Amino acid sequence: MAKEKTVFTCTECGGTSPRWLGKCPACGAWNTLIEQVAEAGPGKNRYSGAQFAGLNQAQAVMPLSAIEASDVERTPSGIDELDRVLGGGIVEGGVVLIGGDPGIGKSTLLLQALDALQRAGLPTLYVTGEESGAQVALRSRRLGLDHSQVNVLAEIQLEKILATIESMQPAVAVIDSIQTVYSDQLTSAPGSVAQVRECAAHLTRAAKSSGVAIVLVGHVTKEGALAGPRVLEHMVDTVLYFEGDTHSQFRLVRAIKNRFGAVNEIGVFAMTEKGLKGVSNPSAIFLSQHSEPVPGSCVMVTLEGTRPLLVEIQALVDSGGPSPRRLSVGLDKDRLAMLLAVLHRHAGVACMDQDVFVNAVGGVRISEPAADLAVMLAITSSLRGKALPRGFLAFGEVGLAGEVRPAPRGQERLKEAAKLGFSVAVVPKANAPKKPIEGLTIHAVERVEEAMNVVREMG
Repeated sequence: MAKEKTVFTCTECGGTSPRWLGKCPACGAWNTLIEQVAEAGPGKNRYSGAQFAGLNQAQAVMPLSAIEASDVERTPSGIDELDRVLGGGIVEGGVVLIGGDPGIGKSTLLLQALDALQRAGLPTLYVTGEESGAQVALRSRRLGLDHSQVNVLAEIQLEKILATIESMQPAVAVIDSIQTVYSDQLTSAPGSVAQVRECAAHLTRAAKSSGVAIVLVGHVTKEGALAGPRVLEHMVDTVLYFEGDTHSQFRLVRAIKNRFGAVNEIGVFAMTEKGLKGVSNPSAIFLSQHSEPVPGSCVMVTLEGTRPLLVEIQALVDSGGPSPRRLSVGLDKDRLAMLLAVLHRHAGVACMDQDVFVNAVGGVRISEPAADLAVMLAITSSLRGKALPRGFLAFGEVGLAGEVRPAPRGQERLKEAAKLGFSVAVVPKANAPKKPIEGLTIHAVERVEEAMNVVREMG
């Protein structure tokens, strides 16, 4: 009996190699090649000349100005925070990919959204490949979704799923999860690169042709990336990631890609006994409740998509040994080292023999440089043991020459702070508003030493 021909496929990019290699020749990832049976049959003749000949007359070439285009219609999902991340609601024929750690709440959130859509009069379908129908029914009862009319299909074969979607024509279909689905046309196991890629491509084509909105649930790897080829993210219209510790009450849903809305938009949820509930004022999560101002704490306003969020930056400066530590949680560690050097050179604040710990409260990750000024003021406050005044906030990017650069959309940040009762702000000079903001005293600075002097005079 002839031995089956095998190839080695990369789990990251889907590239193939005839023999095992430590490094993928296509994307350069290490230890990602796995052995699989080589595909045979119609796959190699998929792009035949006859098919191309048929495609040539499929669509006429037209200039952009001659193509009729209208704004996409959105259907609210019934969960405001989810609608915010999606860009206003679910789009007809749109494909959404949701990734996150096991047990973080992906299936819970989608079941709640489908139930809300069903109660609004829209037909829905929940395809589960990881649980039985009875398990999904038990979860719906735990969430308080009594007498839910959401249609459930426990199936992992792609052809049967597509046939069900075509016959039912639901408004929204959820596939939980894409890694469990397999097609009879391929010999590889469910969850392999080829199966994930082909099944996602077929479901995407079905969504575009029928107008059914499809939501794919994706597993993530140990590193937090979506399992399977990265091409999965390119196929779909929207990619959402669940963030947050499973031991914490709060969850963040972040949009990484969205063809119908803002990127990096976030939705904030609280996990309760009755499922995930949207948090309308997330700034309250990221601000510690101190009865009196404490040293080493400074509030800043960060932007997540279109939403300004107030986040507390905490710093602890303590006497270190011969090799002092620099540790940051929620902020870039390399940027912290740079800010300490700028603080020493341009403001005369030396931390060379001190351990410096910086933390963004609430588990939020801040990637924008507008946090620089707040980090430096928190470090200085902790080093001197003097608290910043009550109702104080600061934001701005700091350069190596000691200058304070403006942050984007500074007016919105200041208005959000004033709305939440903050009274004093130190901001870059370019972000100073032309008209005064009621209840907010603004100190505009151009350099780091100016900001330090302003804070000393307040103290």
